[in-house]
Amino acid sequence: MLECSFNGNNERQPYYYYRGRPMLLGATSSSSSLHRRVSSIVLPIFYYVQVLVGNPPRPYFLDPDTGSDLTWLQCDAPCVRCTRAPHPLYKPSTDLVASRDPLCAAVQPEYYKCESPEQCDYEVEYADGGSSLGVLLRDEMHFNLTNGDRQSPRLGIGCGYDQIPGSSHHPLDGVLGLGKGKVSIVSQLSDQGFTKNVVGHCLSARGGGYIFFGDQLYDSSRLVWTNTTQGYSKHYSPGFAELIYGRRATGVENLLVIFDSGSSYTYLASQAYNTLVSLLMRDLHRTSLKDATDDDTLPVCWKGKKPFKSIRDVKKYFKPLALSFGDGGRYAAHYEIPPENYLIISIKGNPCLGILNGTEVGLRNYNIIGDISMQDKMVVYDNEKNKIGWGPANCEKLPRGLAASL
Repeated sequence: MLECSFNGNNERQPYYYYRGRPMLLGATSSSSSLHRRVSSIVLPIFYYVQVLVGNPPRPYFLDPDTGSDLTWLQCDAPCVRCTRAPHPLYKPSTDLVASRDPLCAAVQPEYYKCESPEQCDYEVEYADGGSSLGVLLRDEMHFNLTNGDRQSPRLGIGCGYDQIPGSSHHPLDGVLGLGKGKVSIVSQLSDQGFTKNVVGHCLSARGGGYIFFGDQLYDSSRLVWTNTTQGYSKHYSPGFAELIYGRRATGVENLLVIFDSGSSYTYLASQAYNTLVSLLMRDLHRTSLKDATDDDTLPVCWKGKKPFKSIRDVKKYFKPLALSFGDGGRYAAHYEIPPENYLIISIKGNPCLGILNGTEVGLRNYNIIGDISMQDKMVVYDNEKNKIGWGPANCEKLPRGLAASL
C-alpha cells in the first residue's frame, strides 16, 4: 500500500461538518471548454439518484449532495471495510488520477502530501462518525442529454475502499457531489463542455423529484434570484439573511445561510433557533397543542387531542417563516418556508419542528437550508452568473415531458 502523509506536525487543520457532510471540501476553478456546451441533463430522484458508471455501464444509487464536491462509490479495490449497499461494489478503472493533477489538488487539502505521484488519495470524514477513504480515478459516467444525444464523459470520482458508517447512515452506493469545487460533477461536465456550470433540484414532499445540470430546464423569469456571496466560495450561499416569522421581522439578522441538499433538516444558529422556538411556543400556548415531552423523534414536538395524520391537519396552528436576503428593502429576495416545509409528523402522530439548533452540532454561526425546507421548490445554483434562484414548482413532473436520463 502506498503511504501518504500530512505536512508539518501531522495535525489536521480543523474542519467542520454537519449531517454527515463536509463543510469545507474542494476548491473553485474554471477552465476553457473542450466541447461545445450543447444541452442539459436530468436525473430523477427517488430519495437517491441512479447513475450509470463504467464500461459496461452499471447502476449505482447515490446521495445527491450540494454540500460537498467529491463523488465516490464504495469500491472493490479490494474493500477493507464497506457498508451494506443496494448494488455490488464498484469495480475500479485503472485510470488513476495522478497526484499532480488539478483534480487531486481539489480533494487533497494543502497540508496533505502524497509521496506517490501515480495516485491521488482522499479521505472524507463525517460529523456522524462515518468516513470514506480511497483513491481518485477517472471512469465513464453515462448520461442522456435533453437534445437526444447520449454521452459518456470520463469524470473524476472516488473509489472508496474503506468506509465507516455513521449514525445517519443509509444503505446507498455512495455520494454524488454537486458542490462548486473543481472536482464536483457539475464543474467537470462544464469544463468538458457538455452543460453550463449550473445545477438545480426539485424535491417533492412525496419523496420524488429530480436534479438537473445545465440552464435549459427552467424559466429564469419565474424564479426569485439573489447573488451568491464570494466570501464563502466553497458553499452555495446567498450570504446573510434576516429571519421573518408570520410575515414580520424578528430582529434576528446577519444569518449566514447555506443551501445543502445533503442535509435532511434545516439548522439555525442558537440565537435564531431560540427566538423561533420562543415565538412558536408563545403562539401555540393559545391553542390545543401541548408539549410532547414523551416524543423523542426530534428535540421539539407537540401533541394534540388525538394523533395527526398529515401536515395538512396541523398547519393551521403554525405561521410561515422566511429568510430575507439583501438590505431588507423593497427588492429583498425572500425565501419562503411554509409550515409544511419545517414540520414533520412523527410516528406517534405529533407535529415536530424540523429545524434544529446548528450551534449544538458544531455549525457555529452557519444556518443550513436542508431538504425539508426545499420541498416543492425548484432551486437553481448558477455558477456562471454566481446566483441562486428559487420558486414554487410541481416536482412530481419531470420538466418538458422528459421521462429519464439514464
